Amino acid sequence: MTKGTLYLIPVVMAENAVAKSLTPFLVDTINAIDEYIVENEKTARRCLKEAGLKTPQSDLIIHDYGKHNREGSLKPYFKGLEQGKNVGLMSEAGCPGIADPGAEIIAEAHKRNINVVPLVGPSSLLLALMASGFNGQSFAFQGYLPIDKMARAKKIKDLEGFAERFKQTQLFIETPFRNNPMLEEILRTCRPDTLLCIASNLTAEDEFVKTKSIGDWRKEAPDLHKKPTIFLLYRSK
Repeated sequence: MTKGTLYLIPVVMAENAVAKSLTPFLVDTINAIDEYIVENEKTARRCLKEAGLKTPQSDLIIHDYGKHNREGSLKPYFKGLEQGKNVGLMSEAGCPGIADPGAEIIAEAHKRNINVVPLVGPSSLLLALMASGFNGQSFAFQGYLPIDKMARAKKIKDLEGFAERFKQTQLFIETPFRNNPMLEEILRTCRPDTLLCIASNLTAEDEFVKTKSIGDWRKEAPDLHKKPTIFLLYRSK
């Protein structure tokens, strides 16, 4: 029996951003399948509706891969795929598999020799890198930094060192309600001539992307509380 295809379906990252975030091919794809593996069922259903889903929501098969459902076997998620059905994988926001637990589903699909097809869509990491003016040929995403204040300060200092030594852009994120303490620590820890790009609420109507030196940010720091944000460090000298 021919196996199905796992489509990696990006999710919009902000309200009123469907038109500039999703492609016609993505819309055609969601209207050709009726089974999904999702990180958040409520978010996924809303995104599908906004994207132009014509299939009645009651006809969809939704597998919830939220944080409370990741301890068991992955076998149930692959029943349809093994039987020849095409299935969509959706993150909470942005692209599946990028800073996203869906990577485990994708890895399992490869083990099962199931075709994986990534669809074009918004990735906050790449959008931030594009807009930063930093090195786009050598960069590293560091994920979340330590919560402990001393460990976090050391990590920021290490990343500043990596940026200088390897001329490599360093990207990292924080839980939105802890963005302001993170920014305060960056401004306290880094050297005045180190460059920092702050990319916040990407694709939203109040999108904010700006690159300045640490010294200049210290004069006027933005309020990032509860705003999804990417921090990028770089040293050009």
